[in-house]
Parts: sequence; C-alpha cells; structure tokens
Amino acid sequence: MGIRRARNGYDLSILFVLYGLLFGCTCGWTPIVVKNITQLGPQITPDVTQVSRDGGYSVLLNGQIIWLYDDTECLDRDGKQLSFVSNTAAYAKDANQNVSMLVDFGVEAVGKDKKTGKTNYAILADTTVATGGWISFSRDELEFNDKRKGIERVAIWPGTSPTPYSTSQALLFAPLVYVDNKPQDPSKEYQARGMTLISIAASSSGPTVDRQGDLIISGLQVAYGGFSSVLGYTSTAKPQDLNDRDVYLFGMTEAGLQLARASVGQLTDFSKYSFWDPTQLRFIKNPPALSEKDFKRVYLPGTFSSGSIFYSPYFHTFLMIYFNKYVDSTFRIRFLDLNNPVGDDPTWPKQGKRGKGIAPEDVEALVKYAWSPEQELYKSPPAKGGFNYAGMAHPEYFNRQYFAPSLYPKGTSASVRRNQWYGSGLVSETKAGGDGKHLLLSWTSQLRGGFGSGIYQVQLAKVEFDTVPDDPQGDFPSAAVSTSTPTLSLAPSVQGPSVTPGAPSGPHTLPSRPSSTALTSIGSAGRIAQRWWSPGSSLLFRRCRALVGVLVLLIGWVFGDAVW
Repeated sequence: MGIRRARNGYDLSILFVLYGLLFGCTCGWTPIVVKNITQLGPQITPDVTQVSRDGGYSVLLNGQIIWLYDDTECLDRDGKQLSFVSNTAAYAKDANQNVSMLVDFGVEAVGKDKKTGKTNYAILADTTVATGGWISFSRDELEFNDKRKGIERVAIWPGTSPTPYSTSQALLFAPLVYVDNKPQDPSKEYQARGMTLISIAASSSGPTVDRQGDLIISGLQVAYGGFSSVLGYTSTAKPQDLNDRDVYLFGMTEAGLQLARASVGQLTDFSKYSFWDPTQLRFIKNPPALSEKDFKRVYLPGTFSSGSIFYSPYFHTFLMIYFNKYVDSTFRIRFLDLNNPVGDDPTWPKQGKRGKGIAPEDVEALVKYAWSPEQELYKSPPAKGGFNYAGMAHPEYFNRQYFAPSLYPKGTSASVRRNQWYGSGLVSETKAGGDGKHLLLSWTSQLRGGFGSGIYQVQLAKVEFDTVPDDPQGDFPSAAVSTSTPTLSLAPSVQGPSVTPGAPSGPHTLPSRPSSTALTSIGSAGRIAQRWWSPGSSLLFRRCRALVGVLVLLIGWVFGDAVW
C-alpha cells in the first residue's frame, strides 16, 4: 500500500521517514561488524580471446568450485562476436592460490585475427543463443526459438548459486525467461516462463548438468528457489536418507520474499509443495498469489534482486546477503536473530533450538526466528556503463565448514567432515581467525551499458568481519556496536591480465517489531536510525524520542489522511 497524499497537497512521506528515524530499529546492537574490504578486480578467463558475461554463481562439489553464468558472449580483439549462448559454466582454476582465475569448457578455435594472426578462441562456438548453452533446451524451447528467429527467445539463466545435497551433487532452480529483443513495452523485455530444476555434478572433464523435467514451477507462480535455497532436516526427526530432507525455497516478488518447502524427493512435483503463511505461522497447501501485496502475508517484506542465504559457522546463524532494487550497487546483510523467536514454540526459544543455538541443518529455524533489520555491507564500485547487479556471496571460500555435516557419506568420522580451505593466496587458514570470518563477494559490472551492445564483467571483493562484539543484553554468545571504519584495499597480485567481458542480460519479522519492515522500506533513513538508537540511551532521552514520535503521528492525523 502506498503513502497517500494529504488533503492540502503536501506529500506526507516525510512523516513516515521521521517515524522510521525514531522507531526504525528497536536495538542498535549487531554481531556484524566489517573490519576490512579488499577489492580483487575482475575474474580472469585466459582460455578465450575475450568474454562478456553476467551472473557469477558458484558451488563446491568434488573438490572443484564451479562458477555459473547467464548470457555469455565471446568476442575477438576488435569486439566482433564469436559466439553467444544462454549460459556457461567454468571451474576455478586454482581456487586456493588465485580466486580470480577460471578454466572454461567447450572452448574452440574460431579462425585467426587478421591483424595479429593469433587464433581466436570462443566458448561453444558451434552453438547459438537459440540452440543452447551449458544447460540444454527442451524440444519445445528449441522449436520456439527456431520459429521466432531471434526476435524473441527462451533463455535459461542460472540466476542464483546451486544448493549442495551431497559433497558431489547440487540442485538449482533456474529461471526460464522469454527475452524480447525489441519490445513495444520496455517493461516486457523479460517475462518469466517459470522455473526448471537441474542437478549439477563435477567431473574431471568439467561440470555436468542434467535437467529434472521441463517446467517445474509455472511463471504464474512465485519463482521459488530463484533467490536462494537451503537444505536441512525435516521438522520431525533426523532423516535416514537424502529424500527425507526438506528444501526451503525462497522466491522474489514485488512485495518481498516468499517461502516454499518441499522434500528433496518431491521437488519435481509442485503439487506436493507447502507455503509459509505468516498470519498463521505455519506451512499451508495453497500458494500465495504472485501479486500478493499485503505485507502480513509475505515471508520477508522488502525489495530484493539477487542474493544468498547460507549458514555461517563464524556467526553460528544464517546470513542473508543481497542486492535490492535500488540500483545503488550496495550489498546488504541480515542475520537470523536467534534472540527474536517468532511465536511461542518451546522447541525454538531464545538462543536457538532448545536454547542451544542452531546447526547448519536446522533449516526450520528460518521460520522460527525473525531476520534482523538490514545493514549496509559494502558499496561496490560501479563502472562507466552504470550500476552493478547480480550481487552474490560465495561461502565456500575461506571456510572449511561449507558442507553441512550430514552431507558427507555415511561412515565419515566427524573429525574429517571438513572441506579443503580455498583462498590461501589471500589469507591462510592459520591466520584467518576462523571459518567464515572472511567472505568472497561477486557482482556484475557494466563496462558498457546498452541492450545488445553491452559489455559485462564479473568482479570480486573479499570482506573480513571483525570480532563479534558483546551483546549489551547478554543474550548473544559472543560491547556496544563497533564504531571503527572498515579499511579498503586492493589486491593487484590476483587480478592478472586485463580482459574485457560481460553479456546482455539484462514479514519474516517478529510481530512485536514491525520496525524491521520500516527499515527496509525507508532505506537510508532506517540506517540512520540504526546508528542513532543506542541501548545505552537514558530513560529521559527515550521518553523524549517517544513523545516526538507521537507528535509526528498526530501531525499526520490532523493535516492529512495518511495510512500505511
């Protein structure tokens, strides 16, 4: 619901900004403090002449880190197109010593450069954007693309990072998108066809992919899994096998994030899914409408365009790192606040399951606790082509606990349920300060904007978190909010040679704390509120602030008819 205009014609939105400043956060403490940010520059693709692609999603499988991309265009040294496909995949070439270097697959020689005589190399040069990519098209999709002859096409874009369901396999809900090259209505340039499910593995010859059906979720439904997916134990007991585990699927709408749940063994059957209803605090059989705008019926109200949800062994809770739709190139972060239970379930009190914290498999915690208000994590530097997009986190780096313990083969001793450390070229395991204290971020940078002529490049940065400050209330197991300013540095040693890439591509909040939603909706005003509120504020100061808040609302009532 929008903010209505006062009868005298003045916009009353300023009143709600003031209200957010006053009440935008009920507590100024946060465990998340950034100590240092290191810009790492672009990913390096030495196997091809030039590549322009966007996306940049990743998963660790079989000791290989697989990177996935959306539309991928290979170019010669003069910028002439050599190949253009809907999606591609690559391995990290040396994930331990150089996080930026890639090795591509399906690379072919495509003639010689007329000026230098050097051979040009491109990815999937015998494939077109209409006939496929790393993820193949179905027969009806191929027929549609052939019939439309480039005027309109179906694209398959990975869209987010895959979710491992073992140490050697992962699943991904990838969006099927209709792309109109010359839409009469610019808002119809990209239209959702729905979601397809793919399984991913890592072989010695390259990453492999298998589609598990054509259209799993219709474009008329929320694109569940398109934002992120998390796998873990069911609510009843620890599973005996993989099919007993639940997958929590997060999808974006205009109102925020919605949540669905399904058993691993039933992911291909949408009729077996259940959907979180915040008004009843339970999963129900009927999905919410894609157009649902009532925030009370939205899992997490807000604005989201890309992101990652994962368990952090450093913070001992789930993190959500994302870009919203403000096109300001800024990473934002929330943590699942174990001191803010939703409802009164005795199994999920303050401080986690039975008061003993949560494990990576405790995905039910995602509906048992509220997400914190958002914080700014890092404002990535945009290039000349415009704002950055496709912001993602990659927790498989600087973290030996990327896999949940239950994903290892049966019989694996607890002492060896650890993956290899990746990223020693930047920070060694012995000096890192713990798993997950450092985090790799990526985003797509527009070197040159423009539909059909853009040049796009995936960029990287490393965030180092500071020591978790003490909770003034003593609830969080880890001093007031740190006021230190994070340092920013560059890491030229890992950037390698310059390459020109890219491609055209285009509440779950505690009922007693509605201010979490206000923080999301008012943006920077809410962030000012976070800094302004202090748990150490005097009682008199808090009463004065409350009085001013009441006066603000009274002014709105007298001079206008503003409603939420």
